Formats: sequence, structure tokens, C-alpha cells
Amino acid sequence: MKPVTVGLIGCGNISAAYLRGAAHFFPELQIACCADANPEAAAKRAEEFGIRATSVEALLDDPAIEVVLNLTTPQAHVPIALAAIRHGKHVHTEKPLGTSTAEARPLLEEAARAGLRVGCAPDTFLGGAHQTARRLIDEGAIGAPLSGTAFMLNHGHEHWHPDPAFYYAAGGGPMFDMGPYYLTNLVNLLGPVARVQGSTTTGFAERTVGSGPKTGEVIKVATPTHVTGLLHFVNGAVVSVTTSFDVWQHRHGNMEIYGTEGSLVVPDPNRFGGTVSLAKRREPWADVPLSHGFADGNFRILGLADMARAIRTGRPHRCNGDVAFHVLEIMEAFGRSSDSGRTVEIESRCERPAPLPPRSVLGDLD
Repeated sequence: MKPVTVGLIGCGNISAAYLRGAAHFFPELQIACCADANPEAAAKRAEEFGIRATSVEALLDDPAIEVVLNLTTPQAHVPIALAAIRHGKHVHTEKPLGTSTAEARPLLEEAARAGLRVGCAPDTFLGGAHQTARRLIDEGAIGAPLSGTAFMLNHGHEHWHPDPAFYYAAGGGPMFDMGPYYLTNLVNLLGPVARVQGSTTTGFAERTVGSGPKTGEVIKVATPTHVTGLLHFVNGAVVSVTTSFDVWQHRHGNMEIYGTEGSLVVPDPNRFGGTVSLAKRREPWADVPLSHGFADGNFRILGLADMARAIRTGRPHRCNGDVAFHVLEIMEAFGRSSDSGRTVEIESRCERPAPLPPRSVLGDLD
């Protein structure tokens, strides 16, 4: 098939992972150029990966660009995505879709009117480990899912990230930063969420940058840094979720799903691979061989590659705007529930993304 031509906007840390991953997915896509509000950042990435550097305006005006890969900071996700749609281009954005549902809803509405696609990270749930877990649940290996747990606990990113202030601004925090990986994978495994009970706190009023040119700078924290609560799924399962930037050490696993016939250990949703373990009733735990590909590396452009093939073949893409909006509403609901002291009903619904076909090597995404 003819590759979908992509222009990348936002040349920060994560852009290198996407550009490296793009080499795995020709002829699905080809990244032709990159742009950034800082021209030096774009020039650096362009030289590193052998592509063309340009301005944001020129990229949006370029008729050869079919999809904008939006890797800006969260506060810029919706403005850049809207600009792409208004220039007649599909868009695939980093997570989260936006900083609020009120901001993101007009993006999906405008894209629908224009007949253009919105894609959104994360795509890690398409990795071999998580697709294997999905297959086990769909085949009834644990019976009917009843409950589960999900934990993402660390002490934040300021010790390693050269410019971490946006993690602690409105629209940041552990839920909006890392929650999309966990919640999207839970939707992949269990389907949509019906309601949320949440509680949030802020453990530290300030953070100090620990690396890079801004070492020693103090960041005022303007968002909750410990978010916990319960997800009540449409299928009846109840899953407890905790995300935190306030925890120094812990021994929790990433994710477990419990059913009427057994239990399932799911590895880190921020990775494509890992060990999936199954215990049937009172039987001992056993690791399950992975039945799907995309498990042995960082394929952090897989969702865009899937969208590119979907554009060419006319089928739905898996990392779509409906899933991303549903996850955004769930994340937002933790804070709303905490502030009100009440359960928050989730208004949006989405389809579980179609599973990938089993295979052991890179191949057809359909």
C-alpha cells in the first residue's frame, strides 16, 4: 500500500521513540518532516533521523502531509489537533486527548463534521502481552471478570526529566500522565466504565528539578499527585485504581484481573511486553506464552501505523478518539468525585477496540 505521509509536531523527549519506531512500519506510514515551536529542537531531530525540519505553519499548510502526529505537551494537544483538522488533516496525538472533556469534545465534533480521523495514544495495549491477556479473558480463561486492581506508584519525574513543570500543572499529575496507559488497557480488557468513585490528595506543595539545565528550580504543584478510587464497569466488574507521584517505594504489581474461574496478572501497561500469568481457581500460578507480536520492543507508533492502514482500507482504527475521550472522562471523574464526595456517572461510551490477530512477528495489522 502507499504509505501515509506524516508530519510530526513537538520534538521533545518522546519524539525520538516515535521516530525510531517508525522504521518498523513502512509501508504503513512515512514521517516526512518535523516541526517545533523551538526551531532548534526540530533541526536536531531532523538531523538525527534524516527527515526535513520545517515550521509548524508550513507543516500544516503542506498538502502532502496526510496525518499530523501531535507530540506537544498536554496543554497544546487540542489546539494543535484542531489546527490539523482545520487544515484538512487527520491527527494522532499523544496522551491525554486533552486536559478536559470540555476542551476535547469540540475536537471530536469538528473532526466528525470534516470526515477526518482522530487517533490518540496510548497504543501499548496493542502490545503482545496485553493482547494475550485480552485473548485469555475473551476465551473465558478466568470466567466472568468480577474485579481487579491497578497500581502506578512512583515519586514523580522531576528527578530525571529536564523540564518537568507540566507534570505538576493543571492537566498533569499521575492520573493524566500515566492513567491513560492503565485505563485504556482496562477498557481493552473489560470494556467501558459506567461510574467512578474517587479521592485525590497532594502530598508535596513543591518539587525540585533534579537534572538538566533547570536543576534546582522549584516547581509549585497545581494538581493532585495521589489519585485513587473505584471503577465500576458496564459489565459489572469493579476495579480499584491508584496512581501516585507521592510514593518512594512499594511492592504492588501493575494490574490483576479476578474472575469467577481464576485470576490474571497483567504486566506494566506502559510497556508492550512482559509476563502474563494465569491461576485457575486454586491451581498454582503459571506464566502464559504470548500469543501475539509487538512484545519484544518499544513500538510506540503502533497506534498510528494501525490508523494509517485503516485510512487506506476504510476500517475503524483501534486507538481512536472515542476511546481516548472515554478515558479522559474517567480521569476527570476521579477529581470530580473527590471534590463532591459523590459517585460520578460516566456519560460517554466506547466500543472495546478490536483485538489484533495472533502472530509472532511484525505483519499485517488488520
